Amino acid sequence: MTSLEEDELVQMVQDFIESESTSPTSSTSLNCHTLNHRTQYFILQDILRSEGDTASEAKVLQCVLKHMRARKGAEKKTSLSRWLVMRMKMDGFNASICHTSWSTSLGCPAGEYEYIEVMEEDEKKARLIVDIDFRSQFEIARPTQHYKELTDSVPVIFVGVETKLCKITSLLCSAAKHCLREKGLHVPPWRTASYMQAKWLSVSRKEPRHAERENYVIGDGDGIIGNWVPPLLKAKKRDLGAGSGLSSQLSNMSVNCC
Repeated sequence: MTSLEEDELVQMVQDFIESESTSPTSSTSLNCHTLNHRTQYFILQDILRSEGDTASEAKVLQCVLKHMRARKGAEKKTSLSRWLVMRMKMDGFNASICHTSWSTSLGCPAGEYEYIEVMEEDEKKARLIVDIDFRSQFEIARPTQHYKELTDSVPVIFVGVETKLCKITSLLCSAAKHCLREKGLHVPPWRTASYMQAKWLSVSRKEPRHAERENYVIGDGDGIIGNWVPPLLKAKKRDLGAGSGLSSQLSNMSVNCC
């Protein structure tokens, strides 16, 4: 065997060894990646099912779904939220519109948001967050199959306590970061967990009660009667040149003074 043939044989053996050593590694990496995806999915399902006071959440959610199905036509989220709060109050829930706003901090730009808050009247005094457009807050362009599976399992209408909300946002924001990096995209600051949680957990300002009725008038078809305002009475126009009947009689009278 010549030296050239020996070199070729050695190279073939080395190539075979390298292929055998790298193949299990890549396969193991792929299996770990898939396992991590499935783990995230099952953790999310467990949070949605068991976290928080499920009995109270189910009661509020049933009320919200009942009125949302009865509502006709698509509307802006703001006006729809106000209408929904009015209906929930009619059903006996202590509901209100909450506005949140936060300043720019390290890695978190400023922003503002609006959602519905329901305070339980029982001894627990639990605070439930209601968001009628929850799923869309986590949607991104060109998602991976795994991330789309996660967002599809998130409810469109969210009803739950703060701890439940924090766990969901933390898990989904972590998954979104990996999804964007797999696509070679930059992770924007408004996709971080701190920014997303600020929407619902920042210092909130409740909307005054009278503001919830300002968009509704009598006869709007919703069965809601707004505050009655007396009609304005227009002043009658008077002919300044003619004068009144009494003034004309007085002008025609002559008074003789001694």
